Amino acid sequence: MEKLTVVKVGGKIVEEQESLKQLLSDFSKIEGYKVLVHGGGRSATIIASKLGIESKMLNGRRITDEEMLKVVTMVYGGLVNKQIVAGLQAIGVNALGLTGADMNYMRSEKRPVKDVDYGFVGDVKEVNAGILADLIFKGIVPVLAPLTHDKIGNLLNTNADTIAGEAAKALAQYFEVTLMFCFEKKGVLMSETDDESIIANLTPALFEQYLAEGIISGGMIPKLENSFDALNAGVKEIVITRADMIQMGLGTKITK
Repeated sequence: MEKLTVVKVGGKIVEEQESLKQLLSDFSKIEGYKVLVHGGGRSATIIASKLGIESKMLNGRRITDEEMLKVVTMVYGGLVNKQIVAGLQAIGVNALGLTGADMNYMRSEKRPVKDVDYGFVGDVKEVNAGILADLIFKGIVPVLAPLTHDKIGNLLNTNADTIAGEAAKALAQYFEVTLMFCFEKKGVLMSETDDESIIANLTPALFEQYLAEGIISGGMIPKLENSFDALNAGVKEIVITRADMIQMGLGTKITK
């Protein structure tokens, strides 16, 4: 099986010109087939406020009403996605920007209302990995925006970590997949106050141990739970690292 690297980067990195340029340069040097998944939340918040639309967040998740859906569609599927695609083309990477509606590659359903109504937010139900694999084998690099659709005409705001995880799981039947999550730290840390205390390798058993000891907590828990889900679904390895380290293979490696 040929190798494929799926890289997920947060909005902050792709929203500033200098960090975006550096990221795309590093990303272009990753060997073999690759896919880039991006966020763009800060840009959406800024543009929404310019349009007089209030951003409502709950536990770091955006409540997406009808007006906010228009903004995230413009920003994620348009502004941020196409800037990345243009930036990759400028350095010789033949990229194609996609939402889940394009070629029906990712279908989701509107999140049911339980305690909270998140509005037009999608939970992924189906990934058409064959279509993505065809593009990748043709030498095209998909750039995936955090938008999916429900196949009845609605676009849905969808968490970029989820898109990266679901795409990686589905593509594992065609490739040996490494999934990289980039965030502001060099990896998962033993101590939140020490940026050099990187946990180099993490297995399910170690994860349980660190959870019990309180070393791993907060927002890192769902990230890691998603990572283990992806491993169980056939993804070879997951790396949590900082965006400027994706080429070096440094960070926390998560394996079975």
